[in-house]
Amino acid sequence: MRENKVEILAPAGSVESLKAAIAAGADAIYIGGSKFGARAYADNPDEDKLLEAMDYVHLHGKKMYMTVNTLMKEQEMGQLYDYLYPYYIHGLDAVIVQDMGVFSFVRKHFPDLPIHASTQMTITGVYGARLMKELGAERVVTARELSLREIDRIHQEVDIEIESFVHGALCYCYSGQCLFSSLIGGRSGNRGRCAQTCRLPFDVKQGGKTLNKKDERYVLSLKDLATLDLIPDMIEAGIYSMKIEGRMKSPRYTAGVVSVYSKYVDLYLSSGRKGYHVEEADRQILRDLFDRGGQTDGYYKKHNGRDMVVWKEKPAFREGNQELFDRLDQEYVGKQVREPIEGSVFLEEGKKSCLILNGCGQTVTVYGDVVQTALNQPMGQDKVKKQLEKTGNTPFVFDNLEITIGGNIFMPVQALNDLRRKGLEALEEAVLAVYKREKLNHKADFADNDNDDGDNKKRSDREDRRKTDDSLNTFKLYVSLERPDSLTAALEADGIKRIYIDAAEFSPDLWKNTVDSCHKAGKECMLTMPHIFRTEGETFFDRNMDKLTGAGFDGVLIRSMEEVGYLKSHAITLPMVFDYGMYGMNQQAEAMMKGLGADSLTWPVELNAKELGKLTIPGELLVYGRLPMMVTAQCLHQGMSGCDKKPGVLMLKDRLNKEFPVKNHCTFCYNTVYNTDPLSLAGLEEQVKRLGPSALRLQFTVEDGEQTREIIENFSQRFLYGRTDSLLEGEFTRGHFKRGIE
Repeated sequence: MRENKVEILAPAGSVESLKAAIAAGADAIYIGGSKFGARAYADNPDEDKLLEAMDYVHLHGKKMYMTVNTLMKEQEMGQLYDYLYPYYIHGLDAVIVQDMGVFSFVRKHFPDLPIHASTQMTITGVYGARLMKELGAERVVTARELSLREIDRIHQEVDIEIESFVHGALCYCYSGQCLFSSLIGGRSGNRGRCAQTCRLPFDVKQGGKTLNKKDERYVLSLKDLATLDLIPDMIEAGIYSMKIEGRMKSPRYTAGVVSVYSKYVDLYLSSGRKGYHVEEADRQILRDLFDRGGQTDGYYKKHNGRDMVVWKEKPAFREGNQELFDRLDQEYVGKQVREPIEGSVFLEEGKKSCLILNGCGQTVTVYGDVVQTALNQPMGQDKVKKQLEKTGNTPFVFDNLEITIGGNIFMPVQALNDLRRKGLEALEEAVLAVYKREKLNHKADFADNDNDDGDNKKRSDREDRRKTDDSLNTFKLYVSLERPDSLTAALEADGIKRIYIDAAEFSPDLWKNTVDSCHKAGKECMLTMPHIFRTEGETFFDRNMDKLTGAGFDGVLIRSMEEVGYLKSHAITLPMVFDYGMYGMNQQAEAMMKGLGADSLTWPVELNAKELGKLTIPGELLVYGRLPMMVTAQCLHQGMSGCDKKPGVLMLKDRLNKEFPVKNHCTFCYNTVYNTDPLSLAGLEEQVKRLGPSALRLQFTVEDGEQTREIIENFSQRFLYGRTDSLLEGEFTRGHFKRGIE
């Protein structure tokens, strides 16, 4: 690494890209295998090729990180040990992980394998970073939306490596919080199959009026990140690993971007700020390599902005810089990278030939055939040297080779070749041995220990519950409210046992009275925390801490790791319900969530009924509500008319004339794009009953009071009293309850 201060981390969607990145100056590579990576459509190598690629990386003194950063279904967890084991013993440097079940699994079965918390975990501050550190993560990959100030605070307060994106595509949504592709087409970004729905054109509507111009319809498509000017700031803020996005791009792209960023990181490390200057020619190289519609320095110095959005359609044809492409192909893509070594060979009549090699931090000594006495012309140093320096297709090249000859010697060319081959193979083996790990016991030796008796009992309890004929009457019905004008409808509904109120729209001045009203009506009242918890959220809750602790809430609905850490640091001991975005997709993830302090869970919305049945812990099941398709730092309202800090609702209209409500939550400065149709499991009462959820939840987002009242009544009749004769009007979706995701 560059003086152990900065790492240039390059993407590799193929072995060719990996080699190009190493040639261009990358310090580390991140790559996916045949499974469980967030780029399922990249040319991910199979096991044999990936192991060879790992050797290539290590022989050149670099590191390889493997992406295991998708959410895992329960039926897939059984494949994880056998999948990771070959890479582990071969010397894998780290795994990049999103799923907390995978995190727990790796910590248990591969305890010395470093874990990097993926950007898909939506780590947005010190509380999440500290929590990851406590759990055993070596590094956090920060959310792309963080400012340099927020990153610097993590660096100052948490002893953990920081990895942040410096170049490449930007998602409109916070990574890990996007369901757009999933709900529209069943291709989940959480499973590496994003269809990039955000790159399509949309109309922005308000009151039936279209707000954006006809040639500015790419409202969710962001420009590519390019941060050459910010490198000094980023390094000084504590970013150790500078991550380049682009596992779906070509080896040429990888090589070009890596070479430019390597140049400027080295420039800053050697010359400091005074000597730092970015040449326009290098900016142009980055534009020539890929240009979606302009470049942006992202969120590092601003929260969001209209200038970060593409808006206009990308030209159908753009002439490429063939001279640049040819140069990159010659210098990096087709280049054989070699490590310099030194050697000493000793050839003496009647003794075994001896070769000592030194390089890559290792020294080896090998012996070959006995040196013969020359019958005619003795062999000289030049001939020996010429033969031994032919390192061919190996990763080495001689920087210096000393020849010591004793007497009139002769050795067949084949014997010299064998000596050289034996030496180079021994050196390669010695270099790679540093990375190899001891073999572990096979999975079968500990498979029975993965689920303790407590888990087995919980699973048995759930199965018993499913078999109980009268379990329909055991349902608890909860509601989640964003709009205060829907509260009365929830309070007056007899069947509702718990009400969640949104912290963004129910102002702190309303908390105490709302809790009192709920308790008077015989209902629990819990506070729904924001989807995104950053500086705005911390300031808000710090300012209203007395109101939070004095309101009498029965608990909180948790939506991010940051909130777990924040409440813990402030000694807030309210019961915590983890929302579906906390992703308890498998039994180990569920157990991990409980270990983090969850008193109860909400089942994920991307699992189908069969997959939900494999979970151990009964959770709340969402049976009605518009699902958040995106949670984003960008603000559609600001993009249309500027920021006036007034919450409101706009509509996104797609090419199929579907309209998606968009709320700007000004209290916490983020937007939510909701699905065009609400999820409804009405009519699926029997399937829901068989699952045995701990409670059913109705989630109200844009509905007014009267709509809320009607929906509560309908679902109460169906799920609490077994009356199924009434139907809700309007369009709805079953979400993933039946179809699931790949």
